[in-house]
Amino acid sequence: MNLSKFTDYSFRILIDLAINYNNLCTVQELSKNLDISENHIKKIVHSLAKEGYILSLKGRNGGIRLAKEPKDINLGEVLIFCEDFSKVIECKKNIRYCTYNSEKCLIKSIVKSSTEKFIQEFKNYNLSDVIKSIND
Repeated sequence: MNLSKFTDYSFRILIDLAINYNNLCTVQELSKNLDISENHIKKIVHSLAKEGYILSLKGRNGGIRLAKEPKDINLGEVLIFCEDFSKVIECKKNIRYCTYNSEKCLIKSIVKSSTEKFIQEFKNYNLSDVIKSIND
């Protein structure tokens, strides 16, 4: 399964902010640290802030930091927020003999089950687990 760049970058931003938990970071610093364009960083930070993962403080002494402790940010919840799993498999309704069109479609069932297991695996971890693994 491929994760979108939005998800990939979101995880990277959250990890960087967790590593620098006691400090405010700027978009420019995140861009340099992560080698991601400032425009991408701004869009993702805005989305993560709206969802309550990041605090974005405006003004001269402003910056970006996590809104929660790393232990309180579940990776599965971030994954669900970032990814659109409804499009893992797309059914072509106009194809006459496509089995995807049936509610009994085994492929849809397998995709759904494996996606749930994939998400559940992420739910077993939080941001502090990732930080611990980096520091070990």
